[in-house]
Amino acid sequence: MENSMPPILLTRFGLLSLFIATPVLANPAPEHSLAKEQDSFFTQLAAHCGKAFAGKVVSKDGADAAFRDKSLVMHVRECSDTELKIPFHVGDDHSRTWVITKTTQGLRLKHDHRHQDGTEDKVTMYGGDTMTAGTSQKQSFPIDQESIANFIQNGLNQSVTNVWHMEVTPSTFSYLLTRANRHFQVDFDLSQPQPLPPAPWGHE
Repeated sequence: MENSMPPILLTRFGLLSLFIATPVLANPAPEHSLAKEQDSFFTQLAAHCGKAFAGKVVSKDGADAAFRDKSLVMHVRECSDTELKIPFHVGDDHSRTWVITKTTQGLRLKHDHRHQDGTEDKVTMYGGDTMTAGTSQKQSFPIDQESIANFIQNGLNQSVTNVWHMEVTPSTFSYLLTRANRHFQVDFDLSQPQPLPPAPWGHE
């Protein structure tokens, strides 16, 4: 029996079938283009996930006196393939969490500051992105424009040239803040895990 459907309809029907059968692909997520040095640095920190370590101030700046008199504990608390959350406890002050994130161009460091009730401090989520590959042991984070604007808005003009640094070796993790006439450094002993501190404020 001959097909009575006009040829033009057959053609359209065939094209329509082909269109329907072709899957629609979503845009792929951007890949994290880390240099091998940055990836190695991230992996070394992630290896300590779930552990806490005691630290001490090793810089000599008089502005850091309050830190020297209190217990200092870092806790590699939350870890994924792309982000690490590391609370930094200063005595009974549980307001600080370092957030290290893989981006499409490197690593990003942000400082998540909260009040005891969990609400965000007006000066929070400041930091910066890596500008170079760094090394597997040290990464530097120059301040970004968003953080500069936040500091100026809150009267912290002296902080607009901040550069943060993190260093890791098999035995030590160091957190540093540098700018003109300012150097802060605290070293943590990775060889001696400590009892876990309480949850940081706002991250129960």
